[in-house]
Amino acid sequence: MITQEQIKSTVEEMLNDFVEQNGFELVDVEYVKEGSNWFLRVYVDKEGGIDIDDCGRVSEYLSNRLDEKDPIPDAYFLEVSSPGAERPLKKLQDYHNAVDNHVFVTTYEPIEGLKEFEGLLLSFDGEVLVIQTGKKSSSIPFTKVASARLAIVF
Repeated sequence: MITQEQIKSTVEEMLNDFVEQNGFELVDVEYVKEGSNWFLRVYVDKEGGIDIDDCGRVSEYLSNRLDEKDPIPDAYFLEVSSPGAERPLKKLQDYHNAVDNHVFVTTYEPIEGLKEFEGLLLSFDGEVLVIQTGKKSSSIPFTKVASARLAIVF
């Protein structure tokens, strides 16, 4: 039986050349069950933002490749979309790119008594994130980060 991680990896491999050749960035791939339905969700972006036509091109390409290889045994819905304004930070490069931006970070265990941090990402050296929340800066070891995303400031 193929695992969700294997499906994610297979889809990423199928898309790598296509997204690179077309100036897109593959942000994330999810294969999740919601109720009785499976969903294959692909999040793509590009410089200046992605539009519905771009999503359609990626969806058509991936759908054809999935039909050829048929790596997913279950029936599923394919969704291709933008990661949105509050884009998740998944790869190390995402964290580097997010420096000087507002972020929301959760941790596996409390740091300085907190498990949630929202503020300006001052720096990331590959091992520690420094986030300024108000007048205070917090250093968060990357190994303690459970999830992170860009955050909109209202």
